[in-house]
Amino acid sequence: MGRTRTYRCLGCLDHTLDRAFDTSHLSVTCPSCESFERFVNEAAYQTFRGFEESPPDELDWARLEREEKLLISERVTRTTKTLADFDVIDDRDAMPAE
Repeated sequence: MGRTRTYRCLGCLDHTLDRAFDTSHLSVTCPSCESFERFVNEAAYQTFRGFEESPPDELDWARLEREEKLLISERVTRTTKTLADFDVIDDRDAMPAE
């Protein structure tokens, strides 16, 4: 049998599942909090926790939404991307001028 991966419920953060495949996340009903939640890859979650405890200098981490933080953590953990590949853009800068 191959290596298993652990996935953590983003609803309660307590329950984990082990699966024999590697993906960024699962969406299943959590047996602990009983809600249909995203279970994030544990390695990406640990990267996220590390960034929360010690925000990276490369990004304005505090301005990001939780989903954005998790996406960045997942990409840094599971791909060849680095923090230098991400920019925090002010929504007002992204809006076209009238």
